[in-house]
Amino acid sequence: MIEDLSHITFVVSDLERMTDILQTVFGAKQVYASDEMQFSRTAEKFFTIGDLWIAIMQGESLSERTYNHVAFKIRDEDVDIYLERIQSLGLDLMPPRPRVEGEGRSIYFHDADNHLFELHTGTLAERLKTYSRLKEAAE
Repeated sequence: MIEDLSHITFVVSDLERMTDILQTVFGAKQVYASDEMQFSRTAEKFFTIGDLWIAIMQGESLSERTYNHVAFKIRDEDVDIYLERIQSLGLDLMPPRPRVEGEGRSIYFHDADNHLFELHTGTLAERLKTYSRLKEAAE
């Protein structure tokens, strides 16, 4: 039986560049770096964001951008703070998708390895409530 999410791993071409993104944008804390002693496939670093374990490993960038992404929950009042952090690193902001009122706001950005990240203000419960309300109104 699945207990919880264990970790998320991103394969990146530049460990230091991704370290900067994780620490600057997400406030991640580095808890491990393989340095010269590699126990895995390639050089790697581990971080924590809250209780979430994020691993980064040295490797080739994704060949193309897709909408596959990881979304992190943020407070609505912190959207501008996160926008400033992302812009300070020169990351590629993507326009948000069209939304209906009540499903929260999002910031989407790509790293240099074509990973897409989302910072989202809504919750699953809020989204389900909004969709249910809209479905009822349409019927």
